[in-house]
Amino acid sequence: MNTRMIARSLRPIARTVTPVVRMGSVRAMSGSHAHENESFESFSARYEQFFGQVQDLFELQRGLNNCFAYDLVPSPGVIEAALRAARRVNDYSTAVRIFEGIREKVENKGQYEAYLNELKGVREELGINTKEELYSS
Repeated sequence: MNTRMIARSLRPIARTVTPVVRMGSVRAMSGSHAHENESFESFSARYEQFFGQVQDLFELQRGLNNCFAYDLVPSPGVIEAALRAARRVNDYSTAVRIFEGIREKVENKGQYEAYLNELKGVREELGINTKEELYSS
């Protein structure tokens, strides 16, 4: 009995509702991105410039997240700029984690060692150890 009363009370509402359909107003989303066809050199230059201007920890971590999300290993120049930004915003732990990110991105230990050798001067200048050096007890 209750269901009949509810159904009767809803009938006038159901009759007054008319569907609104807009034709042609739906915008198709394309899969293109602003940096889809970017060369490695322009990628490196863009991130070196970005990290050179970082002024706070949030910007640094956002930039690192975006940089490491690509299907490539950032150049030593990008890593150096990121390390300098980490020290500029006084976040040593992020500087150490940058090397952890490199270790995960490269294909083998030899490539990781090459990055460490390439960035040895910067690491010494900024006083940054790797996780392995910190926990090598």
